[in-house]
Amino acid sequence: MFHRWGPCTLLGFSLLMAVATSDVVGMTRGDWYVTGALTVTGYALQLWRGAAGAPSRPAPSPASIVHYALRWAVGFVLTWLNPFFAFYAAVGYFDAERLLPARLVKPGLFVTAVTMAGSQSGGLPPDGELGWGVFGGLLAVNVALLTVFAHLAAQEEQRARDAAATIVELERTNAALQQAMDENAALHAQLLLQAREAGIADERRRLAAEIHDTIAQGLTGIIAQLQVVENAQENGDRALAGQHLGRAADLARHSLGEARRSVHNLSPSPLEHDRLPEALKKTVAAWAERTRTRADFTVTGTAEHLHDEIEATLLRIVQEALSNTARHAHATRLGVTLSFMGDEATLDVRDDGRGFDPLATVKRTGSGGFGLDGMRARAERVAGSLTVESEPGGGTAVSARVPLVRHEH
Repeated sequence: MFHRWGPCTLLGFSLLMAVATSDVVGMTRGDWYVTGALTVTGYALQLWRGAAGAPSRPAPSPASIVHYALRWAVGFVLTWLNPFFAFYAAVGYFDAERLLPARLVKPGLFVTAVTMAGSQSGGLPPDGELGWGVFGGLLAVNVALLTVFAHLAAQEEQRARDAAATIVELERTNAALQQAMDENAALHAQLLLQAREAGIADERRRLAAEIHDTIAQGLTGIIAQLQVVENAQENGDRALAGQHLGRAADLARHSLGEARRSVHNLSPSPLEHDRLPEALKKTVAAWAERTRTRADFTVTGTAEHLHDEIEATLLRIVQEALSNTARHAHATRLGVTLSFMGDEATLDVRDDGRGFDPLATVKRTGSGGFGLDGMRARAERVAGSLTVESEPGGGTAVSARVPLVRHEH
């Protein structure tokens, strides 16, 4: 709206100011004839520009260059006749970049500055050396202001371009982010499915290991006790038979309780009322009494209250190691050592049995259990490790190392 109607409005205002100040400025009749003709020319130029259908943001063209030059000439002459026509001539500051190509913008602004400096110095032509000096100073000030504002305008334009580029980049980033979110949603659904399947498999392994550590070991002990009962009955020793029948019943009740706890994922019964060292000590003593094998339990370091999962893991490893020793080793002596060392706990089970070759492939049978693989899996489940050292005729040593994770109070 300003570029379309502003020049006409400013030309009219300048004409009114010229009429009001004509006597002060000293305009003659001839000056008024020229002023009237140029005023009509100025309006005609603006109407011609509008009739040509100039767009709101025109690109510089030969017609726009002619329009700017003619308008400047009209404004220059009018300002020569009356300085108040500088209001009209100032339009050249505002649309130089719209009407002129880049190479002519600075010359166009400069000639407009000449017109404005002439008006500010009291009119053209300057009067005497002082007038020319004032005119030159005002021209320098106008050019300096043009330079400053042109620099600020260039910076603002650069910021606008940077902002536009940033918006484009943000749109691209948002599109990429949305795509990534869609992919993550699909991946999340896949991971949930895999986690569910892994959880099911882990729970099956846990239940299998628990059943092996409870029912299978209990049944093995019961079978052993019943074999003693059978031998005692054949020898007529009813007291010994009754004693081992009682032990078999105790083992059956204990195995039943352990099976129930395994189903409900509770701690092993020895850990219900005792901490790990006491539970291991009682487990080793009960095994020694049942197998009539010398067994010693030792604790080294400062005993600490470990996390329930860590204690359950170490207890199950000892139970499995004792079961393996009773079934395969034919040992006469066994030692269990629980050590607390810095940031880890170690458990060592050593016997003087007949040993075996750890590198030999073990044939699995229908009566086989989890054995060493089960113990190793238990240790690795809590970020630990398990090593086995053995040789035929040289006994066996099982060592489990787990992180010392303290109990959560």
